[in-house]
Amino acid sequence: MALPPLRYVDAFPVDQAGQRYICLRDPEGIVEHQIVLTPAAFFVATQLDGESDVRAIQRAFAQQFGGQEAAAEDILRIVNDLDEQGFLLSERFEARRQHVETAFLESALRPAYLAGKSYAEQAGALRAFLNEQFTTHSGGPGEAPGAQPGSGDPLRCLIAPHIDFHRGGHAYARAYLELFKQGRPDVVIIFGVAHISPPAPFVLTRKAFDTPFGALLTDQDLVRQLEAACSWDPYAYEMVHRTEHSIEFQAVMLSYLYGPNVRIVPILCSTFGSELGSVEPAHLSAVNTFLETCQDIVATLGKRVSVIAGADLAHVGRRFGDDFDISEPIVEGVAERTGKICSTSPRAMQTAFTVPSCKIATNAVSAVSIAFTPRSKRSPAVASPANCSTMITPMTRQAASFRLRMWLSPEP
Repeated sequence: MALPPLRYVDAFPVDQAGQRYICLRDPEGIVEHQIVLTPAAFFVATQLDGESDVRAIQRAFAQQFGGQEAAAEDILRIVNDLDEQGFLLSERFEARRQHVETAFLESALRPAYLAGKSYAEQAGALRAFLNEQFTTHSGGPGEAPGAQPGSGDPLRCLIAPHIDFHRGGHAYARAYLELFKQGRPDVVIIFGVAHISPPAPFVLTRKAFDTPFGALLTDQDLVRQLEAACSWDPYAYEMVHRTEHSIEFQAVMLSYLYGPNVRIVPILCSTFGSELGSVEPAHLSAVNTFLETCQDIVATLGKRVSVIAGADLAHVGRRFGDDFDISEPIVEGVAERTGKICSTSPRAMQTAFTVPSCKIATNAVSAVSIAFTPRSKRSPAVASPANCSTMITPMTRQAASFRLRMWLSPEP
């Protein structure tokens, strides 16, 4: 009898007491805890394809481990443990998924998923930590936000990181200080990266975003306008918003600066189709219609609007399939290349990266650029971001080594 298949999960190595283990994490967040497997147990897990039975796994195990046999009861115990923990596609997991999805979709509030996990859950502790990111010894700008934001026109476009605060807090500080000093927006359209990459170019949500500083409300009228511009169901993959960090970190920073005094339009950016190739997003009809609606909103809205792309533009090192370690020349080269690319065009950004998550990140940046480029000034080849007042924050060595996903070959 075929055994249930392993779900799509993140896998990465951990070392404990001099021994190598493999940690599994659920990128969907249906299962919130992680589990650690021995290399042998991990090998068994990788054989769970929905077609293999116990005997087939025993043969594969013997081939992998030099003839060593795995007892049937050991294989079944591993399978049962994985199923109990929610890492197999089974009826047990589907019941768990349904419970989580129902609770999220019926709520008007998107919880601060990473509060207490990636950053402090208490407002006071989080504020103290973020204050520290603005200091020079933390790599920040050496200037803290004042009591009141600037009184001028708000920054039109901002490209900020979506790496965690502990690695990239100083880069957030440099970005959001510029936003704060220029003037408070009434509405912020946020393009985030959908790392799971659902088969829809953009994913909307009407939910408010909770943060330790309070909830940021979405602008319901603007969300409805964007919804009407979609030739696909923009809520079909709304669950992706539940655990996606690329917008959550921007919401935390906005709430840190302005409290509840800004509204947001959260938009997750996915792939623009495998047929994209070297074609820029503005030349894909459905994407272009959506972005032109964003442009119309910005042009006609009486409110003060800023647009933010939460996008890490460099994923470098062994965690991302490279065969080299991070070094100072590598960091300098990435910084130089990223700066050149971001100063040119969405097409250059689309064609310069091969890592899928970078492609999606540059989709988000391109969307911001196109949404702010007057149609009369677009050329057939390039949608130039030259008319945007944009702050691009630097990547760091720590950001460059941030993990995405890694599948491992088990070690005997």
